[in-house]
Amino acid sequence: MKPKKNRRASRSHPPARAAAATVPASVTPPPNEMRKEVILSRPTRPLQIDERKNVSALLEKMQGISFQGRNLASAYQVWRKMLQEPMMIMMGMSGAMIPAGMRELVVYMIRNRLIDCLVSTGANFFHDFHESLGRHHYQCSPDVDDVQLQINMVDRMYDTLADEEEFRQEDTWLGRFAASLDNSRPYTTREFLYLLGKETSKIAKTDGIVTAAAKAGIPLFCPAIGDSSIGIGIAENRNLGKNNLTFDVIGDVVESSELAGGAPNSSVIYFGGGTPKNFVQQSDITATFAHEAKGGHKFALQVVTDSPQWGGLSGCTFEEAQSWGKIQHDAEMVTVNCDSTIAMPILVTALSEDPNLIRRRKKPTFKMGRKLEFRFP
Repeated sequence: MKPKKNRRASRSHPPARAAAATVPASVTPPPNEMRKEVILSRPTRPLQIDERKNVSALLEKMQGISFQGRNLASAYQVWRKMLQEPMMIMMGMSGAMIPAGMRELVVYMIRNRLIDCLVSTGANFFHDFHESLGRHHYQCSPDVDDVQLQINMVDRMYDTLADEEEFRQEDTWLGRFAASLDNSRPYTTREFLYLLGKETSKIAKTDGIVTAAAKAGIPLFCPAIGDSSIGIGIAENRNLGKNNLTFDVIGDVVESSELAGGAPNSSVIYFGGGTPKNFVQQSDITATFAHEAKGGHKFALQVVTDSPQWGGLSGCTFEEAQSWGKIQHDAEMVTVNCDSTIAMPILVTALSEDPNLIRRRKKPTFKMGRKLEFRFP
């Protein structure tokens, strides 16, 4: 019997590399910024527990890690830069953020002027109104029996519940509020929400987004207000022949463009995508009709879960937005691919730990009413 060949020994080997190989004359050396020693000049820094035990210190350290952790740390730094310049900070928020428990964080942003205006869905403003009355949203399993929920008039948003009977009472109240306004003229959603905040303050058990914004004089916009229980309540009341309220959504477009175009610079923050994101994105484009073009927003931060390859605005990258002129060519931009209920608490808590940054901010002041006016110090 022939002995078996040693496979490892019989495998052919490539010639050993020369100890001091020279670059062929035909190969052009890479530019300095692409040399290996430059490319590999920033090692990751393993995260360590900080003895200060605060969120801002954690985010500072997270600049040395990778993936969405580093992006979240970059988002914190970009937001800080927004607060250090005379800047109109515009925020868009979509998704069921109020039922999910983000209400007090948004109230904090408004009261402490981490943002200068908020664009959101009618649903978020409605759920905020619901909690301002002292009512609640409730936790549940996403595997709960939805047929039994409907029989008991309970509504579900993934793992969160609400009382449909309470919603219907609130629809009726909102319809009556709409009927109390001057129905001979249209209202921007910004003016409507300001008046709603003032009226809600009279009956509120706790301060919320709409009431806090009215007290602070911060504009709120809702470009798709009919797509919500606010729209349902007003429609129900109109069906009874009690109101003929109309909304001037083009007036909202004009006012939002004035915020972007009339400020020294503008910045954008998005938690989620959808209509709020696009409405804020387009504000600087619209501003070019009445103001000197600034070439887009100067800083841009977004927390999204959608992907860009499907072509929707929710997952749109800021680089894509630059092609439209919505974001400045040299803007500082960061995208965090993360659930907003994770990112928002971390970012807002970290910013709250620097009261001097908040106190020193050169923020715009607004004159609310039928016409929106503002000025910078």
